[in-house]
Amino acid sequence: MRGLVTGWTMTAMAGLVAAGVSFSAPAQAADDTIKVGVLHSLSGTMAISETTLKDTMLFLIEEQNKKGGLLGKKLEAVVVDPASDWPLFAEKARQLIEQDKVAAVFGCWTSSSRKSVLPVFEELNSLLFYPVQYEGEESQRNVFYTGAAPNQQAIPAVDYLMNEEGVQRWVLAGTDYVYPQTTNKILQAYLASKGVAAEDIMVNYTPFGHSDWQTIVSDIKKFGSAGKKTAVVSTINGDANVPFYKELGNQGIKAEDIPVVAFSVGEEELAGLDTTPLVGHLAAWNYFQSVDSQANAEFISAWKAYTKNDKRVTNDPMEAHVIGFNMWLKAVEKAGTTDPDAVIDAIVGVSVPNLSGGFSTMMPNHHITKPVLIGEIQADGQFETVWQTAGLVVGDEWSDYLEDSKNLIADWRAPMSCGNFNVATGKCGGKGGTTN
Repeated sequence: MRGLVTGWTMTAMAGLVAAGVSFSAPAQAADDTIKVGVLHSLSGTMAISETTLKDTMLFLIEEQNKKGGLLGKKLEAVVVDPASDWPLFAEKARQLIEQDKVAAVFGCWTSSSRKSVLPVFEELNSLLFYPVQYEGEESQRNVFYTGAAPNQQAIPAVDYLMNEEGVQRWVLAGTDYVYPQTTNKILQAYLASKGVAAEDIMVNYTPFGHSDWQTIVSDIKKFGSAGKKTAVVSTINGDANVPFYKELGNQGIKAEDIPVVAFSVGEEELAGLDTTPLVGHLAAWNYFQSVDSQANAEFISAWKAYTKNDKRVTNDPMEAHVIGFNMWLKAVEKAGTTDPDAVIDAIVGVSVPNLSGGFSTMMPNHHITKPVLIGEIQADGQFETVWQTAGLVVGDEWSDYLEDSKNLIADWRAPMSCGNFNVATGKCGGKGGTTN
């Protein structure tokens, strides 16, 4: 695993979160506010995951406004609903930047939505803070990746299953789009490097919103009956997780038989499930609500007070928005302006508290440092951490295990200012620093 940072500070955060104006606040003159775009699906298949991120941003903005705002101005949230429609994300992003004149955008969940908006942020030179784990193979100047790269989630999860659970056969089950396809491509190459035979890897993709899991789960059960310890590595996204886990229970697949480790199931998704048959299955994230730290306790208390709902949970992408928002605030204050170019220059090296009790730092590749945690699902819908890294892991934008990217690095500082610099040829592959 490339880039392990040890000795991370276990310092509690006082007043971590900041916040802004709510929709009920009186309208203010445009010159008196700094607008912040919120680009999350509030309807469609991804609403189950993204709605809470919209609420998180409203919370953060409200709290920051209580602290006096930013650069002497109040923050104003501008919320749009791209409705789980990937092309619509690009339209809504353009609207936020060109019409609403937002200073930065916090949003997207799926990689399809992120890929859709990338050309817009590059063309209009605006800022996107992306809070969800993704497949890597990308580094764009205008994007800050505050979710996990594969080496901060997928690779450690496989290592855990292989080393701690003795897994020898692998089911790579995902939703049929960019993130699962590319992540599984990396995992197949990684497993092959560990000596896993092709016949011991089963790959399956299903559409967004898929609901009929009976045949697929039967196939998984059959695949796992070959006498070798089998696990499911799940990149299933959105509301398809509900019937998937239900069918696992229906067919009696228990964690001790065929454990499932998920990359897109957290506390928010589990809140809509009967977790009884899921106890013992796993998830790999960089934060769990159950993390024992003063910073986390204070955040959870403030969040529940804001939502006026003691049952509202927290999750990993929420923490990523907390980190990204506070990094943006600090970079704007450092630059003395919300100008995108100035913020891009100022944000590299910025460190802010995370909810685990340490600090996360924005690296030159526009990815951040994070701890990696493996959690076991409990009956109450929370996770018990069963493994974590000794320190923080630096997000690796280009995979070491893919031939086309193993020689690439990203560094957006001058003079390199490149997202896909080839260390073998000494050349930059393009200023956008992205691949398909």
